[in-house]
Amino acid sequence: MRTLGSKGEVTEKLLREAGIRLIARHGYDAVSLRHLAKEVGIQAGSLYNYISNKQDFLHALMGDIIRDLNNDMEQAMAGLDDPLEMLRAFIRVHILFHTKRKDEVFIGNMELRSLTDENRADIVKMRDEYEDRLDHILKKGQESGIFRFSNRRTVRLALFAMLTQIANWYSPKGKESISSITEEYIDLAVAMLRVPEEHLMEAA
Repeated sequence: MRTLGSKGEVTEKLLREAGIRLIARHGYDAVSLRHLAKEVGIQAGSLYNYISNKQDFLHALMGDIIRDLNNDMEQAMAGLDDPLEMLRAFIRVHILFHTKRKDEVFIGNMELRSLTDENRADIVKMRDEYEDRLDHILKKGQESGIFRFSNRRTVRLALFAMLTQIANWYSPKGKESISSITEEYIDLAVAMLRVPEEHLMEAA
């Protein structure tokens, strides 16, 4: 078993970072294990101490991405019960993750097609579990009368499209901070869901 901070653990971290960088830049098909080994500065033969094959590497990489997102969301949701507060927390986590880890999000979206059927099903299952979190919030808010809409599926898809696209245009070099953009997106979502004014005042 490797100890924390061991050479093997450091190499695994470097391989993960290099894999994200190379796949985001060139695409999965164009990145070979030899290319990955060269990027990290190890012999190609040594790579098999850490990676069994390229497909397993991609599957593990994409699994780590969605697990990290789910873990961040779970921590943010802990102790929350009010649908509006849950929605605000969901939006903050989703936007922060998608703008801080743009390359990983890009890989997660674009390289799903590169997985085998079995691996794809595994990643899609984890993604569905994440998306179900928003569906649960919307359902809870609708049933309590805090959110007012007719079709939950349509609203869920619209919100995900709006929140995820920010990763395509946001730049930390821009004039607006990510926190101010996030709060504006929260206002847009609240308007979309037609939250009553009295509940907004209670939650303020």
